[in-house]
Amino acid sequence: MVDLRINGKTHRVEAEPGTPLLYVLRDELQLNGAKFGCGLGQCGACTVVVDGAPVFSCLMPASLLAGRDIVTVEGLGSPEAPGPLQQAFIDEQAAQCGYCIAGMVMRAHALLLKTPSPTEAQIREHMDANLCRCGTHMRILAAVRRAALGAKAGGRTAEASPARQGAL
Repeated sequence: MVDLRINGKTHRVEAEPGTPLLYVLRDELQLNGAKFGCGLGQCGACTVVVDGAPVFSCLMPASLLAGRDIVTVEGLGSPEAPGPLQQAFIDEQAAQCGYCIAGMVMRAHALLLKTPSPTEAQIREHMDANLCRCGTHMRILAAVRRAALGAKAGGRTAEASPARQGAL
């Protein structure tokens, strides 16, 4: 048994010591935002935030996370009430197939926790660990910029990012 603090709530789960957090999230807790992509920590579809840092949940044994703060995409908002970062991804139309987006959002969340006003270079470097096979990287970067601008403006997302201005 291990007690996991996920999205502010403690969950007691029974899992073998080496069971990846991803399987606990999806199979036991029905938190399906984190996706199984490669199982090797190479794509980032399973990214969650642990104590403020992005983590590939497919590689992290759940047994090592007792007492730590785990945030999944479900902890940032809901379809009915998306959080500001999620709304920035929606506004920038950053999802095509949507498979990578939860991991991208969580990686961006970790960046903005640490660096609320990141430079373009910081955004690109931080987001580089997650892959999008559909090719919406530019929209993803624009969503992160939008969220950072929105936070700077007091929690509102910017009306239009530089990447979307003039685009129809």
